[in-house]
Amino acid sequence: MTESVQLAVVVPAAGVGSRMGADVPKQYLALAGQTIIEHTLSRLLSHPAISRVIVALAPDDNWFSRLPLACDPRIERVVGGAERASSVLNALQVVTESWVLVHDAARPCITHADLDRLLAQRSHLDGAILGSRVRDTMKRSDAEGAIIATVDRDQLWHALTPQMFPTVRLRNALQRGLEQGALITDEASAIELDGGYPRMVEGRADNIKVTRPEDLALAALYLRQQDAH
Repeated sequence: MTESVQLAVVVPAAGVGSRMGADVPKQYLALAGQTIIEHTLSRLLSHPAISRVIVALAPDDNWFSRLPLACDPRIERVVGGAERASSVLNALQVVTESWVLVHDAARPCITHADLDRLLAQRSHLDGAILGSRVRDTMKRSDAEGAIIATVDRDQLWHALTPQMFPTVRLRNALQRGLEQGALITDEASAIELDGGYPRMVEGRADNIKVTRPEDLALAALYLRQQDAH
């Protein structure tokens, strides 16, 4: 992977993050002096292989344009959809680069080291994603919450982002999946439904997604630790 290779990153940011219980979408919550999405975009744009970021925003988003980073010429905005897959597909319509990454707006702790590990997998034509190994004992319950099985965790992973794919491959897989009404929980699942086998790349466990209020303090801690090294 050379620095001359340029890639685009799609950041779906049309969701509201209802589990945060805030009066603004979670990507606009304050974190260590900036909003969450500003940290995320700054981390991505500071990597030499990333040429631009396409952010998919809700049609009524009134926050993004107020951010200082919104003026960066490497950032392009598109209108997002009702679901993540629709937002990503909308953004892919303007991607001309042959490879694209998709990264959660609320994962501000992504590191260059993890990006480098992921980008090194560009020879794998079904793409690759960052993940962290499951460390805890895994249980399966029934609908009432009763434990019915202990699940072998040896080959289980938490799927993280970025996720990286050939642009045309991902665009076609998402289009077919949405047309079929399939459940698409992340970009890798669209490729899987389309017959592909994306590669898992082990990433840092501190690449967390801010989902609940307590995650803000943890993300702030991780950012401080990373910046100190």
